[in-house]
Amino acid sequence: MSAAPVNPPSVSSSSSASDAETLRRGRILSSKLYFDVPLTKVPIIYSSSYDIAFLGIEKLHPFDSSKWGRICRFLILDGALEKNHIVEPLEASKDDLLVVHSESYLNSLKSSLNVAVIIEVPPVALLPNCLVQQKVLYPFRKQVGGTILAAKLAKERGWAINVGGGFHHCSAGKGGGFCAYADISLCIHYAFIRLNISRVMIIDLDAHQGNGHEMDFSNDRRVYILDMYNPGIYPSDFEARRYIDQKVEVVSGTTTDEYLTKLDEALKVAGRMFDPELVVYNAGTDILDGDPLGRLKISPEGVTSRDEKVFRFAREKKIPLIMLTSGSVNSKLIILVLCFAKMNQGITNIGPIQFSCWVLYLRPFEYKDPHL
Repeated sequence: MSAAPVNPPSVSSSSSASDAETLRRGRILSSKLYFDVPLTKVPIIYSSSYDIAFLGIEKLHPFDSSKWGRICRFLILDGALEKNHIVEPLEASKDDLLVVHSESYLNSLKSSLNVAVIIEVPPVALLPNCLVQQKVLYPFRKQVGGTILAAKLAKERGWAINVGGGFHHCSAGKGGGFCAYADISLCIHYAFIRLNISRVMIIDLDAHQGNGHEMDFSNDRRVYILDMYNPGIYPSDFEARRYIDQKVEVVSGTTTDEYLTKLDEALKVAGRMFDPELVVYNAGTDILDGDPLGRLKISPEGVTSRDEKVFRFAREKKIPLIMLTSGSVNSKLIILVLCFAKMNQGITNIGPIQFSCWVLYLRPFEYKDPHL
């Protein structure tokens, strides 16, 4: 009796990859995370659910897990933003997360110990997982929804800011560094399918290397990664560094002038090497002088100048841009940046339609969809 025919490994592998891509596409197309936003709202995305604050665990990690709410409250009280003009995202569902993450990885988050390791707060391991899901992972999932929605808003308005997100240490199968879900990778995959976008540039200017998205797009030439980071701090992921298209290392103690000079050159090179249809800007403020994790010496004026350079890079090329706040130890540092920006421009009050980024004085450009 002859044996049943067996497909060659290459054929079987190709078929499996095709099936996985079909499943991914179906999940993206059926997702509810993209929804229409009225023009009365500005493309600034935030939810009070973003903050992680219960039982004092937010004080057990140098990362300020309540910064998002303080930032928005400051802007509202200052008159720079009106609460009813902010866009609230939906929570990313399990099906949404499976677009990038494996079932086994998501199941691993049902262990409080695993979550404690990822967010680097050991006492979380002792909490019931139902509480961890509600108080820790739910806020993360809301921020993921915000990052994904930001791409749609940016395509429509020219720019969008998620006051949260930027979990650049998380990849499809591994979390870490206070990053439980790969929101940047998810956002880009949604944009590929839902926005008919085929080229994305990640500009990661958080002080830490963005090893998560680097691993996720290691063999994907549709994504160009510019990563400017301190090589002497976490995560020191040498494998992921191999997949950075433009690596700019800034050592501990780097000052404002040197930093901005390197950024200028990096943006020029990126503009020559790649023609993106979307820019994902990971704008961590942990580069600020005094941040114990970033260990750089960038002034508040330097951070506003950095943000302006990236926004101008995208605006001059008519590329929609999304901005994620990513890492910083203290929301007071971000607020300080905002105050410097306003003083430098002599701005005393800004209406919500004019508010476009942390520097407060750039204006959204008129963006026309090239596919229409």
